[in-house]
Amino acid sequence: MSRAVVTWIAGPVLHATKQGPFALRESVRVGPQSLLGEVVRIHGEQIVVQVYEDTTGLRPGTEVHGDGQPLAIRVGPGLLGHIFDGLLRPLSGTDSAWVQPGMRSASSELLHFQPRIQPGALLAPGAVIGQAQAAAGRAQLCLAPPDVSGIVDSVVAPGDYTDTATVCVVRQGDGRLRELAMSHAWPVRTPRPVLRRVPSTAPLVTGQRIIDSLFPVAQGGKAAIPGGFGTGKTVLLESLAKGCNADVIVYLGCGERGNEMAGVLDEFPTLTDPRTGRPLMERTVIIANTSNMPVAAREASIYCAITVAEYFRDQGLHVALMADSTSRWAEALREVSGRFGELPGEGGYPAYLSGRLADFYERAALAETLGGGTGSVTVMGAISPPSGDFSEPVTSHTKRYVRAFWALDVKRAQARFYPAIHPLQSYAEDAREFAPWWTAQGNGQWLALRQRFLTLLDEQAQLERMARIIGKDAMPARQQLTLLCADLLNEAFLRQSAFSEIDRVCSPARQGAMMRLLGRFIDLAQAAQAAGVEPERISALACLRPLQRMGEEIADHELPRFAELQARMEREFAQLTPNQEARDATHG
Repeated sequence: MSRAVVTWIAGPVLHATKQGPFALRESVRVGPQSLLGEVVRIHGEQIVVQVYEDTTGLRPGTEVHGDGQPLAIRVGPGLLGHIFDGLLRPLSGTDSAWVQPGMRSASSELLHFQPRIQPGALLAPGAVIGQAQAAAGRAQLCLAPPDVSGIVDSVVAPGDYTDTATVCVVRQGDGRLRELAMSHAWPVRTPRPVLRRVPSTAPLVTGQRIIDSLFPVAQGGKAAIPGGFGTGKTVLLESLAKGCNADVIVYLGCGERGNEMAGVLDEFPTLTDPRTGRPLMERTVIIANTSNMPVAAREASIYCAITVAEYFRDQGLHVALMADSTSRWAEALREVSGRFGELPGEGGYPAYLSGRLADFYERAALAETLGGGTGSVTVMGAISPPSGDFSEPVTSHTKRYVRAFWALDVKRAQARFYPAIHPLQSYAEDAREFAPWWTAQGNGQWLALRQRFLTLLDEQAQLERMARIIGKDAMPARQQLTLLCADLLNEAFLRQSAFSEIDRVCSPARQGAMMRLLGRFIDLAQAAQAAGVEPERISALACLRPLQRMGEEIADHELPRFAELQARMEREFAQLTPNQEARDATHG
């Protein structure tokens, strides 16, 4: 084991004189408490170490010991359903209410192991060695590490073991024996290998109408959620975590306020999965790294989270990673970079900010795994730009690496319009690829309706500027009708309550029914206006109120009610035009 002696220290950064070989990015233990750190720079006989724990009490002369391995975490079946800190140390299921200095991520929970391999079999990298299940929880696959292969020498009998206990022994190609447990260590900064990446033809269904229908993100894709203070980033991410169709949720609170994370930690264990009726935590991993935790650990937390997500992807599962927020992570980069004495770049951030963002987002993918299945990691990262300025470095660099951009608008949030996603500042580059998927869901008109809705909202923005100058009543009837239809689209479709039992999650079938109903309303309204019906009479229709409220009043299991509402709407429009024709004949 290599050894070094601290000569200088400032916050989470220390310099030490080495007395043995160290490698870049090597994991180290600092001081008598074995604080976790990482070698980030080597210069001659000096090493620079970034410490991921509170360095209070350290002084020159303190010893640093190298692990001989890169910074790594243990991934295994014991992760699911638990809460961890930014270094993947358990915050739930432990005897202490606090993370102790030098604490390691180890599980003492017993899991029932059922082997799926036999002695003498050839074990490929990343292959399945068995199945594990906790007393309360879902069954999971146990994987061999991606860097291990050989002939199975022995396997334990089915039974209850901890996830660190040896369950299999493999004889590798060089003749050495390698003991495998249900869990294994993997370096957090190294992407887990896959056979190949494959293009995605299906979206991640989030249950949020404005996202799924207007700005979808691919399964295995990347999305950014920028928004100023109070625009609802955290609530939106929590809604996505509760309602999306991913098999596993990894929720990362990166540098967030303690009271917000306390709310997440208190609420999630009580939630029910709408798909299975089981507790939502059974398919969730929460990584909580609040703003008062060591700043260097915040920088590492984002890599821990993506490594956990990749581990579940390798089981052939679809994983959704919510990172709240990448701005706090970038601030940690900036603070530690300043202590390194590095020259600042744009906004004071280090010059390598763009590269680090790329390293993170590019680990999202839909891929064929080493085990032969297909899994995905979809990354959704919140951004907190100062003063809501989307031209600041974190937002502008992130836009280069994501395919979906959900811009939260301060004015919509102040108007209590949630989700406060601005439809004219947001985009989804993969949207057209999902038209066949929507057709398979029974909504072959989706692409045309999406384009029609976005065009309508664009016209609304232009006409509202004119209305502020000349007044809405002075505008031509056709333009007044455009504003009426756009207002209905906003109220009936784009607004969605996270607190409504019915409306908090909206299935693709219900979204398709609502889109077709609104498209039909626009057709009928335009035909009536062309026949001479005044916009005031259209806005007075009795069916308008049920249309505005259909999201909160018609549940997923009540889809026939949309047909009833459409029949009512058709009757009311049919009653408008004959009256108009009669008046025209009288005047003629």
